[in-house]
Amino acid sequence: MYETWEELENSIQNCSKCKLCQNRHNIVFGEGSKEADIMFIGEGPGADEDTQGLPFVGKAGQLMNKAFQGLGIKRNEVYIANIVKCRPPANRVPEDDEALACLDYLRNQVVLVKPKIIVLLGSTALKNILGKEYGITSSRGNWVEQRGIYYMPTWHPAALLRDENKKIDFWKDLKEVVAKYNELQISK
Repeated sequence: MYETWEELENSIQNCSKCKLCQNRHNIVFGEGSKEADIMFIGEGPGADEDTQGLPFVGKAGQLMNKAFQGLGIKRNEVYIANIVKCRPPANRVPEDDEALACLDYLRNQVVLVKPKIIVLLGSTALKNILGKEYGITSSRGNWVEQRGIYYMPTWHPAALLRDENKKIDFWKDLKEVVAKYNELQISK
């Protein structure tokens, strides 16, 4: 466990724990407020993210930004990360050993950020954070509380690009996140 952001980021820059490092252009560490109350966790970088070294900057990220704007969420006030820090070839789902190689980095990010709410974007984030027994279709929209953190599983924004009908659920789930955030602010 790294005590500082600098130590953590330096360790990731030199990572070669799995085969994803072989074709990466950039590590996609994460971005946003390092003291955010809300954290978003996705699957892994796509082509645009790999090129820029930033999470959710492609089409799925643009869709997420529109949802943020509509709900009054400022992107620089949340923290955004992924299960894996390097792009899987052809944007495939990260394999179990690849996700496992990165999970300690992500856990360290969670420890450093100390979010109250974590939004799990899609099945890969859900299964790697809460457990393989969870399914996104049955879990999305339902709060799970563990160790003082509230988790909201929802669709990955890329799924919305493939199926417009999921946008309603995604919007509803993010409205729940804002409501929970406001509730937690009142109880401070």
